[in-house]
Amino acid sequence: MTDSMTLDDVREPTLPLALPPALPPDERPRGGFRPAMPPEAPLVMPVQDLSQWDAAARRRPSRAETRPWAARAFVFGGAAALTAYGTLQMYEVISVSGGATALQYVLLVLFTLTFSWIALAFTAAILGFFALLRAKPEPAPPTALATRTAVVMPVYNEATARTFAAVQAMREAVEATGLGDHFDWFVLSDTTQADAWIAEERAFLKLRDELGPEARLYYRHRPKNHHRKAGNIGDFVSRWGAAYDHMLVLDADSLLSGGCIIGLTAAMEADPDSGIVQSLPLIINRNTLFARVQQFAARIYGPVIATGLTIWSGRDGNYWGHNAIIRTRAFAEACGLPDLKGNPPFGGHILSHDFVEAALIRRAGWGVTMLPRLEGSYEESPPTLIDLAVRDRRWAQGNLQHARVIGAAGLAPSSRQHFATGIMGYLASPLWLAQLVIGVALVLQTAWVRPEYFSAEFGLTPVWPRFDPVRALQLFGLTMGILLAPKFLGLFLALIDGAVRKASGGGIRLVLSFLIEILLSALIAPIAMLIQSGSVFQILAGRDTGWNPQRRDDGSIPLSDIVRRHRWHTFLGLLTGVAAFAIATSLFLWMSPTILGLVLAIPISWASGQLAWGLALKRFGLLGTPEERTPPPVAVRAAELTARNARHGFDDADALRTLHADAGLAHDHAAMLPQGASRPRGTIDTDRTLAQAKIVEADTLSEASAWLQPKERMALLHDRALLDRLARLRAA
Repeated sequence: MTDSMTLDDVREPTLPLALPPALPPDERPRGGFRPAMPPEAPLVMPVQDLSQWDAAARRRPSRAETRPWAARAFVFGGAAALTAYGTLQMYEVISVSGGATALQYVLLVLFTLTFSWIALAFTAAILGFFALLRAKPEPAPPTALATRTAVVMPVYNEATARTFAAVQAMREAVEATGLGDHFDWFVLSDTTQADAWIAEERAFLKLRDELGPEARLYYRHRPKNHHRKAGNIGDFVSRWGAAYDHMLVLDADSLLSGGCIIGLTAAMEADPDSGIVQSLPLIINRNTLFARVQQFAARIYGPVIATGLTIWSGRDGNYWGHNAIIRTRAFAEACGLPDLKGNPPFGGHILSHDFVEAALIRRAGWGVTMLPRLEGSYEESPPTLIDLAVRDRRWAQGNLQHARVIGAAGLAPSSRQHFATGIMGYLASPLWLAQLVIGVALVLQTAWVRPEYFSAEFGLTPVWPRFDPVRALQLFGLTMGILLAPKFLGLFLALIDGAVRKASGGGIRLVLSFLIEILLSALIAPIAMLIQSGSVFQILAGRDTGWNPQRRDDGSIPLSDIVRRHRWHTFLGLLTGVAAFAIATSLFLWMSPTILGLVLAIPISWASGQLAWGLALKRFGLLGTPEERTPPPVAVRAAELTARNARHGFDDADALRTLHADAGLAHDHAAMLPQGASRPRGTIDTDRTLAQAKIVEADTLSEASAWLQPKERMALLHDRALLDRLARLRAA
């Protein structure tokens, strides 16, 4: 500890903070510091009660609502009929000897559950297919607006070069429509890493200075990322929401064209009963093999599935958490999320908040709709199978947690169906796995277990678990046909659409891309089945997931990590293959697609994440999409700005050294911190206390930088007194 400074000298300072003099005028933004956020406009956001609901409190629509009963009858009635037929055929398969064993009945139940899941997707895709066949051109975008919209991008430890480039590109696109005055732009940070936080502030200050005082660009960092993204959005709505009619919610990888943003806003203005209007994001900018497969599938098959969902849902639609516009007051009135009783993974704050917000806003009487044909909505996707698994683990917990919400009072039946669909999306994998295991057990029983002649029900012949091979093969064909039908329907629509066909490389390349996607998806399917099954088992065992930032850039994962993540998949594939071949050659052949995918899990995962492989297919025009052949102008501009921003090096700089070297930035950073005491009196913040002790002990910036742990760095950056002490350290 230095002779001139003691712990008692480092206290909460009174404002204004006496930092070193600002940099010369030519080295810092002109005009002094402007507030990073507009004046607060509070909006009450009460926490909702899921256990009870007064129907009288439901808002009455301004005009009569019609529900798509015919579409729902077709989708759910057709799925029920197909499931009944498939179940009957499966019973005929297993009861060829005049009866079925208990194990065979278990197989029948598992088959019925999984078959109903794919049958529902099939009938919805049929509905979407015929709707798109008859679709008319979309109307021209409006030329006038009458409301104010906040465009909000929540960020969490993201690369600033990319996020601020996206914000600037979208803002420029909206300004080009002549309607830019109706939009304000917000970057809402929940970042928990010191370097990323200061990089965000530097990028914000530079961009705001570049755009000028009329930019209406704002930035806010929360001291604690309470309730994660839902809490981030909730904080904005409760503090600034009253100033805006709508908010357009983005993700850090979102890109929307000016026309799409105007179209969403106009749709909300035209429908006073809408609470949420969701767009259909298409995947762009992907180059690894795995990501290109996802990009192709989303572009060719996605519209068929989304259109069918939109038609049968009607005004009882769903919300995917981003690229959607929301009526701010409706959101505040209806979407204050409660904590669920108990601990994670099923208790605590609601992880997958978007489905719940859609259900609650619909319960309150507002419509939730989707515009699947509105062009210009884009996102990105994980570059590798392992990256997808990391994100999928979080989604699995969030969707299974909805089992605690699906029975909430007052929800529309369609909202409950959306919850059920999300839950089943993750339960399907362990159900498929169980079905596979039961099938193997039945074959094993047939081959090795001695029949019991003198059972309680005496018979002259033993009861064998037999199967009808012809019916089994027919049922397998039916199942595969229903499973793959949405893909074939999407391919057909792309082939008959001249513009899409040509932009995807022509008919031959489009078909070849389709076959590549089918093959890779089939190989990846058993790996994904085991990964999702493992996630479900972990969640049911009570294991909570974290919330790591998503890796968005193209790039391979070290082979050692791939081997570590997939070695058990490979071992299980080898074990299953040897066992199946030992039991019966027919069983081995039947299971060969699953066995092959698992045995090759390591090379498949490695190859799918290779940038070179994806780019090679791109050079041959395979797995191409119209957006890749002719990139959207907003994406081109965002890429240019990302490259420019990367040259500033904000994301590579050390936060403490940056603040120490730039007194003007340090002053602006302190000015952006919340006013008042950073902690209640009488409480001890361990991280701040340790940071205080270390920063007082240090004589130089190098010592402080070496001693401070990540959480202590964040505590220092939140504290004006410690920032003042940091500025006084010697640079050596």
